[in-house]
Amino acid sequence: METTEQDEERAQVDAVMRASRVLVSVVARSIAEVEDQVTLVQFRVLVVIAGHAPLNLSEVARHLGVHPSNATRMVDKLVGAGLVERTDRPSDRRHLALTLSPAGHELVQRVMGFRRESILAIMSAMPASRRRTLASALESFAVAAGEPPEGEEAFILGLAT
Repeated sequence: METTEQDEERAQVDAVMRASRVLVSVVARSIAEVEDQVTLVQFRVLVVIAGHAPLNLSEVARHLGVHPSNATRMVDKLVGAGLVERTDRPSDRRHLALTLSPAGHELVQRVMGFRRESILAIMSAMPASRRRTLASALESFAVAAGEPPEGEEAFILGLAT
């Protein structure tokens, strides 16, 4: 690769890294809003269940990339906090179905709403044409990373596998 190409590529990566710091800050502040209720890891469990419910414990563990015993402990705490509900699956009574309770759903919506409002406030400082360009570029970035489109398992966290 030519030096000019390398310089351009480095500048592009640096721009994405700078923007990622802003997004990480938004995420951190959104979690800080509910840190008296859940940890970051517990919130991740809620988001997985929100995006895929109903799930059983093995499915939660698979989505999180953790051992089933770890998923069990995390879910037990969330059930105890009234954020997740366990119910029998009529089709397979050996597996319990995990869904968000109304309180769990409200908590996820509150955090996601905070993120949307924060991002909107930042984007509002940009001209409309730049916002459209940014949205298009970020959509391409998400597709390249393997993220599903909005509305299709929209709560997946991390790179799709």
